[in-house]
Amino acid sequence: MTTQASPETSAATAPPAALATAARGEIRHHAIKVFLIDDQLLIGEAVRRMLAGEPGIDFRFCSDPARAEAMAVEFHPTLILLDLIMPGIDGLTMVRTFRANPATAQVPLIVLSAKEEPKVKAEAFAVGANDYLVKLPDRIELIARIRYHSNAYITLLQRNDAYDALMASQRALAAELQEAAEYVRSLLPAPLSAGPISTSWKFFSSTSLGGDAFGYLWLDETHFAIFLLDVCGHGVGAALLSVSILNSLKTRSLTDGAGSGGVDFHQPADVLKALNGAYPMEKNNNMYFTMWYGVFNRDTRKMIYGTGGHPPAILITGTPGPTGDGPHQTAMLRTRGMMIGALSFSEFENDTTEIPAGARLYVFSDGAYEVKRPGREMMELEDLEQILIPDPNPCDKTKLDAVVAEVRRQQGHDNFADDLSILEVRFA
Repeated sequence: MTTQASPETSAATAPPAALATAARGEIRHHAIKVFLIDDQLLIGEAVRRMLAGEPGIDFRFCSDPARAEAMAVEFHPTLILLDLIMPGIDGLTMVRTFRANPATAQVPLIVLSAKEEPKVKAEAFAVGANDYLVKLPDRIELIARIRYHSNAYITLLQRNDAYDALMASQRALAAELQEAAEYVRSLLPAPLSAGPISTSWKFFSSTSLGGDAFGYLWLDETHFAIFLLDVCGHGVGAALLSVSILNSLKTRSLTDGAGSGGVDFHQPADVLKALNGAYPMEKNNNMYFTMWYGVFNRDTRKMIYGTGGHPPAILITGTPGPTGDGPHQTAMLRTRGMMIGALSFSEFENDTTEIPAGARLYVFSDGAYEVKRPGREMMELEDLEQILIPDPNPCDKTKLDAVVAEVRRQQGHDNFADDLSILEVRFA
């Protein structure tokens, strides 16, 4: 214990190690620190002797109330003992001063007085005192009250340290999740704006990380592959699985599982079957995924496609007339097939459709239309189809902004309950 009764006592600043600990958001050890303000040196010496030999208590004394506030801020006491009657600045004024200063606003404060008057006590409590003692109290009682009030305040400080540590941890986690989200987005393809095929897309995660992923690439000079997958669930696990699948598709590193070589990425059913064998849910934290995969042949203008438990892609062909009821047609491109990874013996199918000049293909996750309307039934696939129908006046504008705006309007808020991915492919 450090004791000192000099009227000119000044507290040492917090040690650098303690400040560094606080900056890291860790829970610090707090000793009991008593700060006495009294214009009588005799009182200061008496209290010092009471606390002498008492383990775990650091004591500081100030006889000049004009300097008390600055010294208290520097000392960081866990308890302030304050004389009620002092020259220049009275005790109640000092209580108000300490309560107005953020550095001492919550420090327990015991008023010391030579008289026990109910009205004075009431006023002291009204301006912010925590306790009231007639000086000088018995040593046992004084130490008991010091420990009681100080321990309560230390508990508050430790709770604040724990909260700061939690906030620091959450900030670090948020930064890491943001970095991971940026990495996932960096794996998505850049929009295409020139050539026989142009693309646009929108991608929104319902949490920091989601389970949607998509891509497109030229398999050769003639064949253009398009795919979109949706891993069940959200968060880090779903994102990790979607990234792994995405890389398998981008690098064309799948095998057929029968030892006969690589997969023919021109055949959607073969790709889906290979993925089903490569990513069984029992080896991936019980997560499965759905997928749409198609390959467009620019010479024949045929597209071969297949799905594994995924919503159909919507193909829109034709040009609407000036009244909006022109000869456009819509087609739902879907084949039979279970979600991928659920059953090892699942089979998948191919189907083929023609892609006329000027056609638009929309591939999306179920978050683009399975939207809960407040107080009403859910939005359905047909509602999305109506949004995607071209405007009466032909133009090159994408429909994706309209889809996102309508989903937000239907659900009544901007945040998404599920990951939303939608890809628009336009064929010249």
